Amino acid sequence: MPIHIKADMAASVWKVLVEPGDQVAENQQLVILESMKMEIPVVSFSAGVVITVVASEGSSVLEGDVLVTLSDDGETG
Repeated sequence: MPIHIKADMAASVWKVLVEPGDQVAENQQLVILESMKMEIPVVSFSAGVVITVVASEGSSVLEGDVLVTLSDDGETG
């Protein structure tokens, strides 16, 4: 079942640290958001494989927007 990693607040995407196919560990940083000149790391709450990266550097996101989708079973599709 896919795991959707979402933005906790409205912000700008400062840096995307993963790409589809990457293995990620629990608590690994996936994306760094920027709001009010503060960097806010977005981390994985579970290990898995990156299926999709919706966030793109320089774009704006709203609270609840999906940033990255992970597969928790090692499947990539």
